[in-house]
Amino acid sequence: MDTSQSNSTYTINDSSVGDDDVNDIIELEEEIEKGLRPVSGDKYPNNKPRAVCKKCSIEYVAVRNSGTGNLRRHYETCAKFKKRDPVQMMLDRSDGLSTRVLKFEAHVFCELLSYAIIMHDLPFQFVEYEGIRRIWNYLCDEVPNICRNTAKADVLKMHNREKIKIRSMLEEAPSRICLTTNLWTSITTDGYLCLTAHFIDKGWNLQKKVLNFCEMPTPHTGVALAEKILSLLCEWGIEKRIFSLTVDNASSNDVCVVMLKSQLRLRNALVCDRDFFHIRCCAHIINLIVQYGLKEIEKEIEKACESVKYVKGSQVRKRKFLECVKQVSLDDKKGLRQDVPTRWNSTFLMLDSVLYYKNAFRHLHLSDSNYKNCPSEEEWGKIEKIGKFLSMFYEITCSFSGSKYPTSNLYFPKVFAAKVALDQLLCSEDVYIKTMAQKMIEKFEKYWSDFCTILAIAVILDPRYKMAFIEFAYSKVYGQNSEELKHVRDKLFSIFDEYNLITPSSSTTSILTQMSDVGSSAGRNDNSQSTLNQRTMDMFKEFDDFDNMDCSAYVRKSELELYLDEPRIDRKIDLDILSFWKGNRIRYPNLSFMARDILSIPISTVASESAFSVGGRVLD
Repeated sequence: MDTSQSNSTYTINDSSVGDDDVNDIIELEEEIEKGLRPVSGDKYPNNKPRAVCKKCSIEYVAVRNSGTGNLRRHYETCAKFKKRDPVQMMLDRSDGLSTRVLKFEAHVFCELLSYAIIMHDLPFQFVEYEGIRRIWNYLCDEVPNICRNTAKADVLKMHNREKIKIRSMLEEAPSRICLTTNLWTSITTDGYLCLTAHFIDKGWNLQKKVLNFCEMPTPHTGVALAEKILSLLCEWGIEKRIFSLTVDNASSNDVCVVMLKSQLRLRNALVCDRDFFHIRCCAHIINLIVQYGLKEIEKEIEKACESVKYVKGSQVRKRKFLECVKQVSLDDKKGLRQDVPTRWNSTFLMLDSVLYYKNAFRHLHLSDSNYKNCPSEEEWGKIEKIGKFLSMFYEITCSFSGSKYPTSNLYFPKVFAAKVALDQLLCSEDVYIKTMAQKMIEKFEKYWSDFCTILAIAVILDPRYKMAFIEFAYSKVYGQNSEELKHVRDKLFSIFDEYNLITPSSSTTSILTQMSDVGSSAGRNDNSQSTLNQRTMDMFKEFDDFDNMDCSAYVRKSELELYLDEPRIDRKIDLDILSFWKGNRIRYPNLSFMARDILSIPISTVASESAFSVGGRVLD
């Protein structure tokens, strides 16, 4: 029997096929006509029809019990059938290698090649390597021989497409934009500037986008930096939407901030009279504070550092130290960490590893006469005390230094805890610890006032803390009813009043709003009743005036006051604060708008600094 149809997907050329099989095939064809995978099939020796995908040549059973199910599952997974973005294909697959299709497409190849060059920091000359071209030709004869100029042009096209996407995101974002910036000098002494934007998009997602990574010619003065940053902002069209700029403590940055403030003020572009525009990098401040305190234990740190250097100085010493580790029953996988003098957190990690192997170093001191830098018992005691004390600052530094940072409401409690700990150490009976705490608190007080206000306002916008936590924290630091607490409250209401002026259509929420709505609705119903005469209407109008005079005695509360009066959420709840404000944006339209801007403030420049690290570079 030879059965065929003009539009049939299957052709059967075997008389042994029964009517049931033909019905199966017809039913399968009907499913295919509804949008399933077009396939072609042949009769196989086991009397069960099998299908072959025209796109990827995968074979599968096509009988009644499993044919259409196989087709549907194959429809979802067939890499060739779906026309997908090649870059997204690599991002979506965990292995990153399962994007191969049978038919070669040149434009997809060029897209993937451009993405690989960017992802792995490959030189454009990579496409001209003879070995690479041989691999490509072996895999497919249709692969074109691309020159470095073509690869460069393709990468620039991809860059322009991504730039258009970011520009669109910035235009659609309802919030103001916070910035971080930093300078870097390459080994060839070329200067570069990185400008990063932080904002909350219309879906209430925290975004971080590198706007510019560009050459910054000398001199790197504050005036030159301000002119460069302002020109970049104008290029993106966001110069009137800036909320804050986070920089480190370099003197040139102070001049840059003053210049930018004056320029943006002329454009009437800053909120709250520029009070929150300049944000100092908290990670840098913590580094300065701890480095200042560590000067008191330079001798102990130097001995610990020299001990690590001695062990790592030769393979013979490493083997001897590992033998000591085994003899004192310690884990040799933890390893010794070496110190980087300019980064105190590396000093803490070194001290932590040295303390772990303290007994091993003691054993090495007894067995190796050349090892002269083993700390004494008194010095070991000092290192242990400092290690416990610095662990808190290490945790703060890690939270401040994350390139994937949280919202700004989470920082104040940690900084406050550090402030309280330093104050407590000032009362320590240990003269050694007390002296170090005095030096650290001196440096802490120098910068505390620069960032405590904006961080305090950010934590007030967290419904788990609100004003109660700030009152508690400031009472611990400054005492009850301090001027500093009053300053925070005044700034909070001042910035909220300014946001009310920005969106006057919903400036305040009255506690009598619902009553007013009911009254106006009743008035409309009364007007619609033609049976009421003019005298009755005048009576009702007189009643409305009387009621309004009576209600005017009640205090009208703003959105901020209503928010602060509501009970706090349990502090232990793992709250997504952006989801909270997204869900309450109808109740607090202006306050949520203010929260959107403040919660996106970055309190460190790590987001910009990370762009200078090739190993940590990420395509945003």
